[in-house]
Amino acid sequence: MNNTHAATSSASRMQHGDSDSDSSTPPKKSKIPKYSRFTQQELPACKPILTPGWVITSFVAVGIIFIPIGIASLFASEQVVEIVDQYDHDCLPSEYRGDPLTFIKDSTTNKTCSRRLIVPKPMKGPVYIYYQLDNFYQNHRRYVKSRSDKQLRSRAAEADTKTCAPEATIGKGAPIVPCGLIAWSLFNDTYGFSMKNKALHISKDIAWKSDREKKFGSDVYPKNFQSGTLIGGAKLNESIPLSQQEDLIVWMRTAALPTFRKLYGKIEADFEANDIITVVIENNYNTYSFGGKKKLVLSTSSWIGGKNDFLGIAYLSVGGLCLFLAISFILLYVIKPRPLGDPSYLSWNRNAAGQVN
Repeated sequence: MNNTHAATSSASRMQHGDSDSDSSTPPKKSKIPKYSRFTQQELPACKPILTPGWVITSFVAVGIIFIPIGIASLFASEQVVEIVDQYDHDCLPSEYRGDPLTFIKDSTTNKTCSRRLIVPKPMKGPVYIYYQLDNFYQNHRRYVKSRSDKQLRSRAAEADTKTCAPEATIGKGAPIVPCGLIAWSLFNDTYGFSMKNKALHISKDIAWKSDREKKFGSDVYPKNFQSGTLIGGAKLNESIPLSQQEDLIVWMRTAALPTFRKLYGKIEADFEANDIITVVIENNYNTYSFGGKKKLVLSTSSWIGGKNDFLGIAYLSVGGLCLFLAISFILLYVIKPRPLGDPSYLSWNRNAAGQVN
């Protein structure tokens, strides 16, 4: 009895001691998240059963929608009239055909070239003027990074040229505005258009409004630009702010592919078939050192933009493939049908009404 009483007293003291120690020790924070149907992924979800009827209907619907869109896109693309003229080789004097680099680098040679373009079909204004460059990699990493967006936006950031190497400063650290390789290589061929001895006006409202207002400052003016020993491209008027330098704004939006077109201007006039347009070109831009090509493009537009057959072909291909699969599934279902199972035996229906647990 005494041993039993002692053991009971000892156990009682241990229990009291444990409770005292538990009360003095702060409770541990649990890392178990609070329960919710969302965190435990128990919310109702759509679990469709792909029956032959649903699959065939889906393919037919996609085909019916995509094929008319593809036909409309191809028709719109065919309505676009383009005139493409590659002039880089033909605008070289005969004595420089074998050595174009000497011609393009010599500032004393006459770079003027006259071309005649024949309008193949009626062209309704506005007629867009593009220059196309081939084998020019504007997506090169060092080229894309060589610019200062802060400097382009604000005059206060004029000296922010740390990302513009190698065209960052000139002389004794004077900043170049705009700095960087992109601006330095600005396209500088020029085009003048005339028809029936009458000059055609070229509109320069070509840059995005968001670029003019947000990316290029109205208080930022060119400074020390193209003043070094190696000239990359066009020069800029130092009395005009960057927000009004439309050609620069268009050029600074770099292209993703090595063959690209950039907008040069617009002609607000209509042309009839067989009209002859005379173009006076200043062949200044050096594409000969890297094996590039230069093309002048005149184009109308449609509701899908310029001439683009790929979009229509892609829609027709997908739509035609879906119709082909729908017809194949119909024939397979009719010739060799496959019985469906009972959906009530699916895992998420195991507690369905009438089913024995």
